[in-house]
Amino acid sequence: MIRTQIQLTDEQASLLKEMAHESNESIAALIRKALDQFLSKQQPNRRALYRQALAVVGKYNAGVHDIAIEHDRYLEEEFK
Repeated sequence: MIRTQIQLTDEQASLLKEMAHESNESIAALIRKALDQFLSKQQPNRRALYRQALAVVGKYNAGVHDIAIEHDRYLEEEFK
């Protein structure tokens, strides 16, 4: 994990402290959960998706030289 520092309003801090006490969780855990929910609802960043796709290009070796052209045929043979 990466440590970071944020500033909260007095009301936010008070409500978080109360929620943490009631749920027996840390304030940090509650903030991480809320951030996860927020991030999961965001539209994917096209640049991030592009970087993610490029990260796997060439990562695996299928052992055949024409897989980019004949991928449909290989999949059909595999899933018969």
